[in-house]
Amino acid sequence: MTAPAPAPRRVLVAGIGNIFLADDGFGPEVINALRARPLPDGVDAADFGIRGMDLVYRLLDGYAAAVLVDAAPRGGTPGTLYVLDVDGTGPDFAPAAPEAHGMDPVKVLATARELAGWEGAAFPRVVLVGCEPLVRMRGDEPDVVRGLSDPVRASLGEAARLVETVATDLLRGAAEPLPG
Repeated sequence: MTAPAPAPRRVLVAGIGNIFLADDGFGPEVINALRARPLPDGVDAADFGIRGMDLVYRLLDGYAAAVLVDAAPRGGTPGTLYVLDVDGTGPDFAPAAPEAHGMDPVKVLATARELAGWEGAAFPRVVLVGCEPLVRMRGDEPDVVRGLSDPVRASLGEAARLVETVATDLLRGAAEPLPG
């Protein structure tokens, strides 16, 4: 009797961010750009916006890896793209009460990792493809600002290509650092 073939690898690409907070909408906009591109079999792309609990449960849906796409303020030039491995552990990732109607990526990863442990489920490798924002809103401003700043909008095509490359590498089981 032969062993069953292993399940094919799957990679989740998750656009996260609030489209009403200027450059925070980078993740959802990259997902929109990816809709015009053919993604490899096994790569699922979805706009999670600010639905943190939805993302928690999707992370535990048998994916080998996940690519989070978000604004990532790191002090660089606005529009700069980053690729970072995120393991979801350490003091910043302590378990916290999940937000039913919010998206704090650190809390999402901590909650998903904790649930994976409870269920004995595998936690996927998580990679962030981020973009340095020009406009950073806190959410308590009197007006919303829908739309990306010019440098962040200009990075969308390159970001979509980068996300596709990273997702394809993860689909193939890349264990080494990824481009970016």
